Amino acid sequence: MRPRDIFAFIGLSLSWGSSFFWVKVALDELGPFTLVASRLLVGALALAFVAWIRRPQWPNSWIHWSPLITLALINVAVPLVITGWGQQFIDSGIAAILLSTVPLFTVTFSQIFLKDDRITWMRATGLLVGFVGVVVLLLRDVSSDAASTFWGYATQLIGSVMYSGATVLARRTLQNVSFILQSLIPIALADALIWVFVPFVENPVRLPQTTPGITAILFLGIVSSCVAYLLFYYLLHAIGPTRSNMVTYTFPLVGVLLGVTFLNESLDLQLILGAALVVGSVFVVNRN
Repeated sequence: MRPRDIFAFIGLSLSWGSSFFWVKVALDELGPFTLVASRLLVGALALAFVAWIRRPQWPNSWIHWSPLITLALINVAVPLVITGWGQQFIDSGIAAILLSTVPLFTVTFSQIFLKDDRITWMRATGLLVGFVGVVVLLLRDVSSDAASTFWGYATQLIGSVMYSGATVLARRTLQNVSFILQSLIPIALADALIWVFVPFVENPVRLPQTTPGITAILFLGIVSSCVAYLLFYYLLHAIGPTRSNMVTYTFPLVGVLLGVTFLNESLDLQLILGAALVVGSVFVVNRN
């Protein structure tokens, strides 16, 4: 990867990797539909400001609008709602493990639908080693009595499949559309759709009232939605869906490193081993 691609990858890892914590904070005060609708509203407003400054050319063909509408459903609205709902029943660490299967699903879809993102034995080995590293990292915090249900697991895996299919779709159909609009249009459409359902599924509607709740929505909107989607769609077309989706392997790594740095959590051999496997796998997959 080029230096700017590396910086974008690190920025995306930090943006999305820290979002699991803020989702948990927001769920203490909001329902999953209101949480997603609120964060996407903030994200859409921030992206609209970016679009107003950069003035990208808007798509004028159904060939481009059709996949953008599809992405609003399968890459934003549905997976964000169902994974947020599912995280009410499982630990955030378990959710990170399950969502880390995104690159594995992406490899499968890429072999079927793309010609420029082919798998090699070295890349496949890197993907598997990275997933082992994810499991090693998360086993530090997953206890035998962790709260979990079938639906908690199922929603995260369904989200992984949707995210994987969406990235391959975007790579195949939207290379001539600005990554700013690839971020803005699906998020704005998805947000409008979700707000329609909010009063029916979460009545009365509760908006964030406390400082932690408001902070969580602002972070999830500006950083995890606006900044993260801009970085992701840039990387998607710069390095391909398989390598850009490797960012999901870094989610638990970001979480435990933030804990060590800011919460005085212990630095042990398991953390070092898991981190080495994840970092090594990212290097191998992006080198070949």
